[in-house]
Amino acid sequence: MALSVEGLLRQVIHSPILFIYQIIQLLINKLLAPTPPPPTAELSRPKIAIIGAGLSGISSASHVVGHGFDCTIFEAGDRNALGGIWSKVNNTSGLQIHSVMYRFHPSVKWSKGYPDRQQIVSQITQLWERYGLQEKTKFETRVTRVYKDIQGRWIINDPSNGRFDGVIATVGTCGDPKIPHIPNQEKFKGQIVHSSRLDGVNAENKRVLVIGGGASAIEALEFVAHASPSAQHTSVLARSEKWIIPRNPLIDMLLALNVLGEETLFSWIPEQLLRLLFYRDLADMAPPRGSSTGLFTETPMVNDEVMDLVRSGRASWLRGDIVGFEETGIRFNHRAQGVPKGGPGREKLVEGDLCILATGYARPSLGFLPNECFVPPYQPPNWYLQVFPPEHMDICANNCTYVNAIGTVGNLHIGIYTRFLLMFLVDAWARPSEKWMKRWIDMTRWIKARAPGGAFDFFTYSELLYWFLFVIVINPFRWKWALFVLCGVSTGLPFRIVKEEEKMRNGLGMKQR
Repeated sequence: MALSVEGLLRQVIHSPILFIYQIIQLLINKLLAPTPPPPTAELSRPKIAIIGAGLSGISSASHVVGHGFDCTIFEAGDRNALGGIWSKVNNTSGLQIHSVMYRFHPSVKWSKGYPDRQQIVSQITQLWERYGLQEKTKFETRVTRVYKDIQGRWIINDPSNGRFDGVIATVGTCGDPKIPHIPNQEKFKGQIVHSSRLDGVNAENKRVLVIGGGASAIEALEFVAHASPSAQHTSVLARSEKWIIPRNPLIDMLLALNVLGEETLFSWIPEQLLRLLFYRDLADMAPPRGSSTGLFTETPMVNDEVMDLVRSGRASWLRGDIVGFEETGIRFNHRAQGVPKGGPGREKLVEGDLCILATGYARPSLGFLPNECFVPPYQPPNWYLQVFPPEHMDICANNCTYVNAIGTVGNLHIGIYTRFLLMFLVDAWARPSEKWMKRWIDMTRWIKARAPGGAFDFFTYSELLYWFLFVIVINPFRWKWALFVLCGVSTGLPFRIVKEEEKMRNGLGMKQR
């Protein structure tokens, strides 16, 4: 006991902010985490089919069973695939955003601000075990078809897998690595490796070429800087400019306060502040003024280290087009700021000994869902709350219709979306009709008519919260669910009210929708 007290005091003295964060995490867990069901619990309907055993799938399943309902998780991979994309990436991978913005479940407990891959997978695994999901997970079961039987119950692949009242698709946004073939690739005398396969790669005393300019490129750059600090130089070859914002949760949250979720007349203010205070002497790396790449049009990258590495001379960030490989490097058309892809530039050879393909991942398909979910103009991400296809309010594509956003990722909205689905399934009067789901989509399109990529291609977390609140407030029959949907509390009260409403509805001879 004395040692634990001593350790506690040491943490308070040396890491007061982290200590406060730990206390906050304990309070969130105590107040908001649903109670895991006992091993012998009789879970009731609705029964939910969850497709994917990644971060979103395990979190969704824990909310389902934590509120007393049953579920089955279908995962295409084996046990080693638990954790989704985090089970596949490098051991050096970690969060770019602060972990306070990556609380995918109230009971998650981070030990540091920017946890690595091992800690993330560990938290997913602990959540899986804490809520008794081992017996509810079917590994090596790839979902190819989702359809309804004549009673209106969902079937996954075939009837042998059971029947379900609702479906949560959680296949994510990152599938298999994209590995393009680049002209004359076979001529290159060095090693070529995808950024997802860097474990064991040695960059010591090598000139490193990174193809790509997104989050994977930043991760590759960090890998070289930390795993191989004596690498000669790293050249990042990016096709276009993307916004990079500081690794500061306060700044990220302030940027997410744009409730419109699009470029506005005032967007130039944070953009100009970033140029002056963050980019400073590296303004050439930022998107040019007046370009279509605004801060609120694409997901910005979150990192401070890139700037430090470029300023120190350990790295270069070059904009242009890949012409092809040569024996000692890559022939590259270096373009000036603002010149579009394929435009004129100065062609040169960028020499290297190791090439990392930071070309990202293919997006997993939702093609197993019914065909009517993809009929224009109401195809993903143009769905109700971005995740519910208007034709089927009993399907929730949790965290896998996302395109671009700013503010937070993999956060508590996983539970909120899951509880929206539960509310729709158990409360007929709170359930949205196809007509009103489409009207909400149309209204959001009208509000964001000037958004460059479309109403649902980019959102901020403040906008997401506005969506949630609006959908609850607009229907008085959902008011009793507000605390349950938004916070996961007061489970019993709305269910009791629903039973009384059903008695009244049956007494009036009203049919359930």
